[in-house]
Amino acid sequence: MKSRTLGKSGLEVSDIGLGCWQFGGDFGAIDDARALATMAAATAAGVQFFDTADVYGGGRSEALIGQYMEDSSAHPTVATKVGRSADLFPANYAYEDVRSHLLASAERLRTDALDLIQLHCLPTEILRDGAVFDTMNRLVEEGICRHWGASVETLEEARICLEQEKLTSLQIIFNVFRQDAVWDLLERAKSANVGIIARLPLASGLLTGKFTAETVFEPSDHRNYNRDGAAFSVGETFSGLPLATGVELAEGLRPFVPEGWSLADFSLRWLLDHPAVSSVIAGCSRPDQVEANARASALPPLSDDVHAAVKDYYLQRVRPAIRCPI
Repeated sequence: MKSRTLGKSGLEVSDIGLGCWQFGGDFGAIDDARALATMAAATAAGVQFFDTADVYGGGRSEALIGQYMEDSSAHPTVATKVGRSADLFPANYAYEDVRSHLLASAERLRTDALDLIQLHCLPTEILRDGAVFDTMNRLVEEGICRHWGASVETLEEARICLEQEKLTSLQIIFNVFRQDAVWDLLERAKSANVGIIARLPLASGLLTGKFTAETVFEPSDHRNYNRDGAAFSVGETFSGLPLATGVELAEGLRPFVPEGWSLADFSLRWLLDHPAVSSVIAGCSRPDQVEANARASALPPLSDDVHAAVKDYYLQRVRPAIRCPI
């Protein structure tokens, strides 16, 4: 597994990170033993970057990561998030309230100082106001967290955050089915020495090529209850595409995939071909999924011709079907 530097933090993070939303139960039930085994498989595969949030399972994801690190010799860089809990969202981001959430996250993660805390998809107007950025700078100065970044829904929100001098990272929806960041954000982030964390790299599983239009998900899986944006931004589920449309579009990518590669290999390698990307966080609920995703780090870059063809495919066929602001 290769590694990259996460923006101005100086932290070395693995090409492929482990997204830990699934440990909270929003991709269907997963017991503690399987969650811990998945993290162990990640460590064995060289994954040294875990991403979670305080609201994933009401803190369960953070607690499982804390337990794993305490019970093993693994010490991955852990990024968590703040801002989407019911007592903060959408407009209560007072310093003391944010601080109390960070302290609770640190307790669950069993650490004295958080590696990276990310603002968690705050409303655009809160980001425009800017007061929350002063809060994050203050919390870093106090030593509660070492670095701060932001996880955002749209490129407009990313650009607002990029105006902050002490911003370390931006976590964005970025994948073959959401490409606009390539020409609208990545160079700006690189110039500002801000690391890009690519989330939803497989578009909630569409880019594994394993779904059909009739695939049924568990009631607790957001791919069931949020497929049309009923619970939160539809962009977080299938990158904003309807399931049947996404399945058809994923099949249309097959001619671009090198011989011997899976569609997931191709999708992850496409992301890693962008130097501004610090880490690609792929959610995994089984050890074998971690091992499969880690393979992408060692694959050769895709050709310029393939990148150009995939860009054209996106602009002509995928982008018009996305149902949310990009």
